[in-house]
Amino acid sequence: MKKADRNKTGIVFNVQKFSVNDGPGIRTVVFFKGCPLRCRWCSNPESQLPKIQILHDSKKCIHCLHCIQICPAKAITATEKTLHINSTLCTGCKTCAMQCPAKALETAGEVKNVDEIINTVIQDRVFYEESGGGITLSGGEFLTQPDFAEELLLAAKEENLHTCCETTGFARVEIFDRIIPYIDYVLFDMKHWAAEKHKNGTGVSNELILANLKHAVQLQKTILPRIPVIPDFNNSLEDAANFARLLHKIGIDQCQLLPFHQFGENKYNLLDKPYEYADVPALHREELEDYRNIFLQHGINAFF
Repeated sequence: MKKADRNKTGIVFNVQKFSVNDGPGIRTVVFFKGCPLRCRWCSNPESQLPKIQILHDSKKCIHCLHCIQICPAKAITATEKTLHINSTLCTGCKTCAMQCPAKALETAGEVKNVDEIINTVIQDRVFYEESGGGITLSGGEFLTQPDFAEELLLAAKEENLHTCCETTGFARVEIFDRIIPYIDYVLFDMKHWAAEKHKNGTGVSNELILANLKHAVQLQKTILPRIPVIPDFNNSLEDAANFARLLHKIGIDQCQLLPFHQFGENKYNLLDKPYEYADVPALHREELEDYRNIFLQHGINAFF
């Protein structure tokens, strides 16, 4: 195995320690910025663009317009009630956020090198050893930054860390094949079983995704498919049956169901973006027992 380039940089928007929901054991999760999907229910909209972004909290804003005056890219405009930040023009220089007198502006995303992240991760080595945990690469979609991901995984292996990823699986086959050997445990998101419906909800077909999932199975990787159960998209009992048949055909006998929630709703306001699911009630486990039972009846161990 080649030596990691620990000076390699990438853009992340969070490094979350002591996670117990993103792979086995206690883990540190590195959230990569950038995603090729545009899921209409996305709970991390700040993860989608592979660049530093500015978030605006209108509740804190005193409308002094100082940010407009100092923005070198002229990316900020204002109406009577709020600010608008043009993400295309914004260079992520952070000048506005640093000088906002009301602290109404904050940044999403920062440039980190491999060494910085690994040094943070290994601080909790003892917890990984006791729990069977390690490092998880998530997003966004970590495969949108394959060079950075590869060097980070190489460094993790040099530190004898267990590696996990959460992925949409939407990446060119050559990129997926290049990265997957360094992954011990794969959390594989499945949005829909049908290609056209998948495209309607996420902006992309699932054909490439399923090809990569099948290849990971052929490589005998440890895989846990995770299905976000979304109202009026994939939450019918017919959807459950088709998901189960697909998993059985691929050769997978388990999956995790993730009920739709509204934890990310306020982020759309901070990003000045419309949110299609703003008025959609969250789903709860007890509402999805019939849905789960369909998987069980097909021999798929579905759990929450």
